[in-house]
Amino acid sequence: MMIGDGLDAGALKQSDVGIAVTDDTGIFTPGCDGILHGSKLYQLDQFLALAKSSTFILKAAFVISFLYNGIALGFAVSGNLTPLVAAVLMPISSISVVSFSLLAVNYIAKKKLSAPV
Repeated sequence: MMIGDGLDAGALKQSDVGIAVTDDTGIFTPGCDGILHGSKLYQLDQFLALAKSSTFILKAAFVISFLYNGIALGFAVSGNLTPLVAAVLMPISSISVVSFSLLAVNYIAKKKLSAPV
């Protein structure tokens, strides 16, 4: 992992994980994996734990999506699912996976980042 000010963009991009530390995160977009506000540098270990949890949540969302679509495919192949119902269920699948990911990451972030340091 490399932590820098963003001016060393080549090194940040080449490292396995590159984190730029800046005080103006709104307009600063270097070639790195993450941007951390300068006043939050002391929370770096919490952010890394959050990143690991987010990876687990992403994998869980993929499994949920795969199972949901596998079950729906089974119904569609057997003729128990009309094309109209399938057309309605597909956006619901996407919305449910995105909602699960959003809620889970927000919950974990509040839990991990609000802990006293």
